[in-house]
Amino acid sequence: MPTAITTLDDEVQAADSFTGLLGRLNDQSVRKHFDAYEDVPWDDYPIDPTDHRWALDDLDPLGRTDWYKNLPPEEQSRLGLLTVATKMQVGYFFEGVLKRGLLEHAQQLPAGSPELRYVYHEVIEEAQHSLMFQEFCGRAGLTTVPKLPRQARVGAKRVVKVAKFFPELFFIFVLGGEDPIDHVQRESLRSRGEGGLHPLLERIMRIHVTEEARHLSFARHWLKRRVPELDPFRRLVLGIGAPLILGEMGGLMMRPSNVVVREFQIPDAVLREAYDDNPEWLEGAANAMRKVRVLCRDLGLITPLTKPLWKLKRIWSEDA
Repeated sequence: MPTAITTLDDEVQAADSFTGLLGRLNDQSVRKHFDAYEDVPWDDYPIDPTDHRWALDDLDPLGRTDWYKNLPPEEQSRLGLLTVATKMQVGYFFEGVLKRGLLEHAQQLPAGSPELRYVYHEVIEEAQHSLMFQEFCGRAGLTTVPKLPRQARVGAKRVVKVAKFFPELFFIFVLGGEDPIDHVQRESLRSRGEGGLHPLLERIMRIHVTEEARHLSFARHWLKRRVPELDPFRRLVLGIGAPLILGEMGGLMMRPSNVVVREFQIPDAVLREAYDDNPEWLEGAANAMRKVRVLCRDLGLITPLTKPLWKLKRIWSEDA
């Protein structure tokens, strides 16, 4: 269990540290920010669905299946492009929830405070990300947001309300949506190297990971400051809610959408081979949650009562 703040000196030191972080994040948001239309060369790089750079690589478990490898090259590329576009649509949905929740959270903050200023910087940056995602999807030929699972849609409405009266749970949701995709994008940028990705996708990824680094830092430090002050009941609710939220968000971000499955008639056996019965993918999915899982452990949220939930959602690792 983390040590509770027990002295005035500790409280002042923690507050000063958080204020200093906010100052740096606010400064970075002013000096290094991006515009969805000024900083992405949309018209320079048309999207061709048959471009081989859209094809899934060996980082993707579906791309390693014989079923995928036996598709014609043009179909491999089309499937890869649709996979990218539908993940951006999920990101568009998630960031819409995130922006609404941040605005709810902002209502509780004092005027002129560094935290209020940073929250609005983040809302603006997430709005630019949403513009990038929807522009890409439109150019890729998608005109509607995919129908997400009912529990995700219902949960999203609750999350926005939670941001006002239980912001700790809201920021767990933030990490659940941002950490996995940040991990996947960084791995993709590392593995593909310069020129291995379509230029539009590479530019969007680089902008996204640059600004998401600030968002993740804020959420983690905010939780480190606030969770130790929670009463036992709220700590229990947070400990139970964390693996449930993270498990759902990870599935949305890291598996192919129902749109891709239906469009290409991917057999259930292939999906089981690539994901459910694939120890390597399950280990990778758990690894994508490593940072937030370690954070929850350090905050005392992983207990004998809550640990089985992490295993049930298949996002557990001992993090030796």
